[in-house]
Amino acid sequence: MTSTSASALLYAASISLPTTTGTRPDDELTRAKAWHVKNGRFENPWESWSTMSPWRIMSGMLKRRFTGKANSPDTTPPTVPVQTPTFLPSREQNDKIRATWLGHACYYVEFPSGLRVLFDPVFTDRCSPFSFMGPKRYTEMPCTIADIPIIDAVVISHSHYDHLSHPTVTKIAKRHPNCQFFVPLGNKKWFEACNIHQCTELDWWDEVDFTLTPQHPSSADTKPSVSSVGSESTPSDKTITSKISCLPCQHIANRGLTDRGATLWASWAVTSGGKSLWFGGDTGYRAVPEESDGKDDWAEEYAHLPTCPAFKDIGRLRGPFDLGLIPIGAYMPRWIMSPMHANPRDAVEIFRDTACKRALGIHWGTWVLTEEDVLEPPRMLRKALAHHSIPETGVFDVCDIGESREV
Repeated sequence: MTSTSASALLYAASISLPTTTGTRPDDELTRAKAWHVKNGRFENPWESWSTMSPWRIMSGMLKRRFTGKANSPDTTPPTVPVQTPTFLPSREQNDKIRATWLGHACYYVEFPSGLRVLFDPVFTDRCSPFSFMGPKRYTEMPCTIADIPIIDAVVISHSHYDHLSHPTVTKIAKRHPNCQFFVPLGNKKWFEACNIHQCTELDWWDEVDFTLTPQHPSSADTKPSVSSVGSESTPSDKTITSKISCLPCQHIANRGLTDRGATLWASWAVTSGGKSLWFGGDTGYRAVPEESDGKDDWAEEYAHLPTCPAFKDIGRLRGPFDLGLIPIGAYMPRWIMSPMHANPRDAVEIFRDTACKRALGIHWGTWVLTEEDVLEPPRMLRKALAHHSIPETGVFDVCDIGESREV
């Protein structure tokens, strides 16, 4: 598959000023923006969050390894099937959202309006600041950036290396120079240092109108540039409108050892062509204690643990959503990972809270980041759905890497 960014160049983008009133919780935490703390840092403001120092995390993981409690996931093939993705050949109009999983948290979403959005793209072998060390893919990339014909917007959830890749975003910006990047607060400075200036940063509960207006080239410019099957060679006469919202989630952000909380993390909502999508990015739901290790932390003895209230606010104020992209992996050991990473049971609770009609699982199947077996998340997801008498298929699904689903 080869393509060109010529289609993106036929549209001019405009972004409204952020809307900051009306569709947000009317509570003390939100009014005070309690996630903004001293020295320009950010923190989760809920009882469901438990701050754990990097030393505590590292020592806990090392202790598990030395005592034999740690599990080393087997990545011997076959694991998650990978197929070559197919994308719509132009800005086709229909009444469905078409979502293609490109591994881990990356989804390419084709909206009925013609809008094309890429979420958390990482097209590198490792999710690391280094090309020679760090978590290495155990499943292949299903395609390259060059295979994606149209990218109007890239949405980034936070700055961790498995969600924000310098080589990836710079390649996207070079190939699709009109692409708009949407990021949480504090991240725009990093993008500008990468010479990417078409970047909009938003705070939780902010939203903007993102409009693509067709630009009609002069007759001298109508000769197609490098084009191919699968790319759009003629402009559309239809203005594409959308609404992009930055919303809360329970996580943390850093790219080094000293910048924890220097930038914000977020979930996102995108509405276009009469369809809406919620992207969970990377999030936890509740913090479980160390004494729950090896137990069912959703058993009655832990039922009192607080859950993150932001997801019900999102569902109540911005939902319902036609599709949710919700993380289901990187959750073991639970007492370390639960504040920041949802397990499948947490994911189903988030699905219900956010009022998503359908969902697809993300944040698994690509890199070994934690201790659970690589194929455990979909197995646990089926059990979590059964707990709520939700059908195992057709509501909250997983798919192959490179596979597309229409909703």
